[in-house]
Amino acid sequence: MSEVKFTVGGAMERDASRRFIDAWHRAERGEAVYERHLAFESWDTLARVLTGKRMELLRYVRHNHVTSIRALAKALGRDYRNVHADVQALAGAGLLDASAKGVRADYDAIETKIAI
Repeated sequence: MSEVKFTVGGAMERDASRRFIDAWHRAERGEAVYERHLAFESWDTLARVLTGKRMELLRYVRHNHVTSIRALAKALGRDYRNVHADVQALAGAGLLDASAKGVRADYDAIETKIAI
């Protein structure tokens, strides 16, 4: 199962350095290394990006072949402009891949670590 891991606040730079070194060592041992980590400066920033409607969109895209944003909007019963804005925001955050081939979410879970 592939995951996207979020870090919210705290010592993001230190965590990123530790993950890089760990991945380097695993690659040296011949292990396959593919991880996607996203960092948000605060809970508020994460909450603005990952709204309830966007989570619904991510779940739909993960489990269905989506050929276009227009088709996605129709499937979700939502306005095209709003879905387009959501796709752009999620793609900008690294949570969706949107291209001429369609819209994809190539992971099964989102893990969140929140520093207090």
